[in-house]
Amino acid sequence: MKKTTIILLMITTSIFAQKKVENYKYIIVPNKFDFFKTVDQYQTSSLTKFLFKKHGFTVFLADEVLPNDLAENRCLALTAVLTDASSLFTTKNSITLKDCSNKEVFSSKEGRSKIKNYKKAYREAIRNSFKSIKALKYNYTPTLIQKNDNQSKLVVEKTIDNFVITNKISVINLYAQPTKNGFQLVDANPKIIFKILKTSVKDVFVIEDENGIIYKNNDIWIAEYYKKGIKTIEKYQVKF
Repeated sequence: MKKTTIILLMITTSIFAQKKVENYKYIIVPNKFDFFKTVDQYQTSSLTKFLFKKHGFTVFLADEVLPNDLAENRCLALTAVLTDASSLFTTKNSITLKDCSNKEVFSSKEGRSKIKNYKKAYREAIRNSFKSIKALKYNYTPTLIQKNDNQSKLVVEKTIDNFVITNKISVINLYAQPTKNGFQLVDANPKIIFKILKTSVKDVFVIEDENGIIYKNNDIWIAEYYKKGIKTIEKYQVKF
């Protein structure tokens, strides 16, 4: 039986490449930073949350109820880590943002304060370190297809061959509803299953907020993405 194989090639880079701060949807702030003895000591955690929110981030303290997509996939968020390098007369703090693999994505410049009162000093130092974060001018931008100096791009090649889907599951019917940059795919309930973004390639979409894509093979749509670090392949019928 002849089937169409869709070979997805990423030249010198991929959609799973290192992301920038603007490619993450959320920030998670610990309730207690490591070098403190008590939760939210000197209101450092609550201040950090407030400042992230002030500069356009969607932010949660670690013990707050998280939105469904973040609860299911913590890789949508960066975790804020406050580093203390204080000396006898100067309070020194910097903020590092780490991804779900504990890899550093961003680190602020050091914020300093010479105020003797600890609470006021830490708060001033944190505010000063946020000058670097303010300079980012954060605006959430889901990862699409990243390019480098070699103008890497997504290539779709169609050949006649045997197409094998690694996990055999029943085909689910979805319905496409237009959005500004693509579609949202809903089931019969209706519940949103995916939000997909258009690419320059026909019948290939990027799945928003997931490390993956959805593409058409004959009359079946194949979703390939990573869920909790595990590669998942699913089959759908989509009515546009």
